Amino acid sequence: MRFLPVFLDLRTGPVLLVGAGDLARAKLRLLAAAGARVRWYATDGDHDVSGLSTEDASRVELAHGDPLAAELSGVIAILCAGAGEVGPAMSARAKAVGVPVNVMDDLAHSTFIFPAIVDRGDVVIAVGTGGASPVVARRVRERIEAALPARIGDLANFIGRWRKTIHGRIPEFALRRRFWERVVDGPIGALVLGGRSSDAEAALKDIADPSAFAGASASGQADGRVTLVGAGPGDPDLLTIKALRALQDADVVFYDELVSPEILDRARRDAARIAVGRRVGKPGIGQDAINKLMIEAAKSGQRVVRLKGGDPFVFGRGGEEIEALREAGVAYSAVPGISAGLGAAAQFEVPLTFRHEALRITFLTAHKARDAQTVDWSTLTDEKMTVVVYMGMTAAPSVRAGLLAAGRSPQTPVGVFARVTRPDAQASVGTLDQLPDLVAKIDGGPAILIIGDVVAHSAPWRHQNLAQLASYFQVAAE
Repeated sequence: MRFLPVFLDLRTGPVLLVGAGDLARAKLRLLAAAGARVRWYATDGDHDVSGLSTEDASRVELAHGDPLAAELSGVIAILCAGAGEVGPAMSARAKAVGVPVNVMDDLAHSTFIFPAIVDRGDVVIAVGTGGASPVVARRVRERIEAALPARIGDLANFIGRWRKTIHGRIPEFALRRRFWERVVDGPIGALVLGGRSSDAEAALKDIADPSAFAGASASGQADGRVTLVGAGPGDPDLLTIKALRALQDADVVFYDELVSPEILDRARRDAARIAVGRRVGKPGIGQDAINKLMIEAAKSGQRVVRLKGGDPFVFGRGGEEIEALREAGVAYSAVPGISAGLGAAAQFEVPLTFRHEALRITFLTAHKARDAQTVDWSTLTDEKMTVVVYMGMTAAPSVRAGLLAAGRSPQTPVGVFARVTRPDAQASVGTLDQLPDLVAKIDGGPAILIIGDVVAHSAPWRHQNLAQLASYFQVAAE
């Protein structure tokens, strides 16, 4: 993030506008909408403000003379639009005295940029691309415009009028935040968004005990709970809406080592984030300690998210954590996630089932050689069965040995799919007898092994065959 989004109160001092033509007038209208006092140096001498209302025009000072000699004391920002060569010179002057400056379409001479703006009164959303692509910013703004309720600004204004009153009745910050969340997400918020603010006012006045409404226990403490959330294999766009909502509501997030930073960024900014997972070969705090942390946090009134890679109930120990929470009397729920095996199948076009070819799927884990040795491989020799092995890179030689000894063909197609759904995802495909060599080609895990004829339908298999065919013809031609 190169540019930090901030919101300037443009009523605290004048804004200097330098420039002319339609570009300058567009900035003038934007500043007027924010209630700014504008000192406008029209570089072509044309101070036409006919497009503004009488009230907005009254806040525009029509300045004359050389803007490079203008008095800058008290000026809170300088904008140059359609200013030509005056823009860079004005930028140098602004930087010398520490005044924020924007020269339109000139990042080198700007200390701030203008985002694409969604304006809903008291709710303003800024979308920026660091100046790289205003078109992308506008497209994002359009999507937000389509999804955002028209009266969302009215709802913010409604809450603003009641904040001091509720603050006095609910001094605890966490409980007060929960009160407003229930207002926004419940019938009162719906009344405001539906244009019935007077009914919403009456409903809010009728709340006799705001603390009880917020969900406090008899002791006045908020009721805590734990939500097990599947983070998926890495791509934040694969999070469910329910998972995003849980992350935004969380007071504390206990996350696995394999959860990507991009997914953690979806959590509420002021939520505590505590790493509790481990990777192969590295010690962790242990499952009992994780259970204890979750239980203690929930019993202290916090909303806890246990963020787990993939799906909580697919080799994620979600069942053990649910049992611990149940025994402790802690409220809980679970949000499923995309398991890594399904993520690999989707990204690399591996149909885990295929009519007449693959009728069954088996998921197993074998992150150590001894895990592979405990598997009854004789049940996995059916050619119409796809075998998906989690955490199988280290145990790959034992996986191969077990399947071959049980009678699975050494020519069975196999794929090793690493860091699936992430930008650095990688695939290596071949046959079962080549499995350890395929793993050696992968630049680190986590990885999924997929074993079965369906791998021959995958994109990496097709690409590899095409490359081999092209190489054959090239050699033949030589």
